[in-house]
Amino acid sequence: MNTPEKSSTSRRRLLQAAASGLAVLAAPAVVHAQAAAPKLRIGFWPVAAGLPFFAAVDKGYFKEAGLDVEPLKFAGAQQVMEGMLAGRCDGSANGTGSANLAIGEIAQPGLFKIFCTNPSNAKFVLDEFIVAQDSPIKTMAELAGKKVASGPGIQNVTLCKTMLERAGAKGAVVSELPIGQHVAALVAGQVDACYTLEPTGTVGRMNGTTRVIEAGVVAKYILGDPMAPWHGGAASLTTEFIKKNPEVAKKYITAYARGVELVRSKPDEARQFMKGYTAIEGKLTAEVPLASYMLYNEFKLSDVAYFQKFYDLFTEKGIFEKKVAVDALLYKA
Repeated sequence: MNTPEKSSTSRRRLLQAAASGLAVLAAPAVVHAQAAAPKLRIGFWPVAAGLPFFAAVDKGYFKEAGLDVEPLKFAGAQQVMEGMLAGRCDGSANGTGSANLAIGEIAQPGLFKIFCTNPSNAKFVLDEFIVAQDSPIKTMAELAGKKVASGPGIQNVTLCKTMLERAGAKGAVVSELPIGQHVAALVAGQVDACYTLEPTGTVGRMNGTTRVIEAGVVAKYILGDPMAPWHGGAASLTTEFIKKNPEVAKKYITAYARGVELVRSKPDEARQFMKGYTAIEGKLTAEVPLASYMLYNEFKLSDVAYFQKFYDLFTEKGIFEKKVAVDALLYKA
């Protein structure tokens, strides 16, 4: 016969066993939920413009948002785009050529959405033509008939050739050369000038080997206004990732925006995060010009128009086989 004390003990054991059973049953669900959290593989080109992304990674903004972000370094913007096309990347960091991304959009319509650009001009300098320090060349027009190196990829080459034409430098011969080799090529006399991107001009200035003959050149020669925003680089996410993981995408963009805000409000603190992602370090970290940034919800009609003018150049030159509408590529929350 069961005593009240024995019945109480039995009930306790039964409850404990049930609780243990529930814990065992629940454990696989928890593990499954953790395993299902998607990793964001973000391609980047090792240039200063990617700073908001670098800062967000190293400051822990993504981790704080519960995100698993894997930075993937590529030799050029074209490779980032190819990675997105092949499904090896879920997006791009700032500094990835916008025209390179558009070529991916033409190949696979609906490939991505842009949520942040890094516009540059005569004030926020990214693009420039440089020559050797002792070169007699003082203006763009004097590059007529000269050997000019351009950064690699269709965006850089197309812009370089067009700007030389519009500056009156007829007959200039343009060749592709990795940006990291521009200063050395000028010093060795292999080329007469380079169309390059920062920090190349700052590197040459600091070591006394090169000088800038004109900066903010795309805004002036392509967009028609030295202060116009040239949306030459962009951060994006693939449309496939956004559709599959809409909440994760929102969290990622919000955390990325924290990186943008850090660059805007505390540039000296942000600069340190170039180290490890780019070749920029030491004294150069404090000297290299910082890009401007524009988030998807900050675009005005005029910004979209200038961005479209940039894309239309590639349509006119036959690089884009059809017109690419910028507005359709911008992320909508």
